[in-house]
This record gives sequence, C-alpha cells and structure tokens, in this order.
Amino acid sequence: MEVLKARKADLDSIEKIYGHIHDGEEQGLTTTGWLRNIYPTRETAEAALDRGDLFVMSDCGKIVAAAVINQIQVREYAEAAWRHKAADREVMVLHCLAVEPLEKGKGYGRKFVAFYEDYAKQHGCTVLRMDTNELNTVARNLYRLLGYEEIGVVSCVFNGIPDVRLVCLEKYLG
Repeated sequence: MEVLKARKADLDSIEKIYGHIHDGEEQGLTTTGWLRNIYPTRETAEAALDRGDLFVMSDCGKIVAAAVINQIQVREYAEAAWRHKAADREVMVLHCLAVEPLEKGKGYGRKFVAFYEDYAKQHGCTVLRMDTNELNTVARNLYRLLGYEEIGVVSCVFNGIPDVRLVCLEKYLG
C-alpha cells in the first residue's frame, strides 16, 4: 500500500470512488453531506491534479482512496476559533478525503491521515487542519480517535452545498 501524487490516469478511479460515496449517501447507507454533481466531482479532482496537490492511495495496484493535501485554508476557516495560532506556511490542510466504500474497514482512512501528518512534517508544518460536515459522524469519530480536536462549527454554503454545518478540526504536531 502506498500514497502517491495522483496522475491523470487515476482520475477515472477517483471519479468512481466519488460515485460510490454518492450512491451510498442516496441509498441512506452513509452520511457525508456530499451531493452528486455538486461536490466532490471529477472536476474537483481535475482541479487538484492541475494544482499538483491530489494524492491517491493504492493497494495491490488498485486506487482505494484519494484526497487533496495543501496549504490552502478555505475562506470559511477565517470564522473558526483555531486554538493554535500559526503562519500560513506552518499549516497543512487535508481536503476531501474519499475512501472507496467497497473497501471500508481496512484502515485506509487512518493510513491516509498518517501519510498526511508525515507529509506535513516533511514540509515544516506544525499545525494540521481539516474539516468535515457535521453530519459525517464516521469521519468525525475517526479524526477524534487520531487526535484531532473539533474547535468549532461554521454554518455556510460549502463547495456549492447549502446549509452546511462545517466542523473545523485541528491537531498540533509541535
């Protein structure tokens, strides 16, 4: 199992993962708060690929997860009461972590977050930030178990999705 920067050839697999997550949401099997054709979409992945901050996890040659890792703090973060004051260059952000639902329970989310933390350290970042929809209790529980603190909720339209209660999470690597 490895996490690498995504390539154009990975986009179809990433789009399928997004589709499976949307299927589960629409069937009531999962609650992420994401909406098909709004967020995330293939265009979400393409934009990240173009920026060079899209990553994929593969296991035995199969893409099982994808996420965006960068130092871009979305504008909604300005409303959050972050506990750790840090210059932008000291903050690494995990966006849009998507694990293939057909592969759940194998620890891929946990391992992707571990990669994110190592990546942040390698880039001199001591503050980790991320967010999730308040409805996404599975992600919230995972992040809590991994030492992330929920520092607040921002009500907003997020990535085109109306009426989101965005949970902002933070971890200090010190």
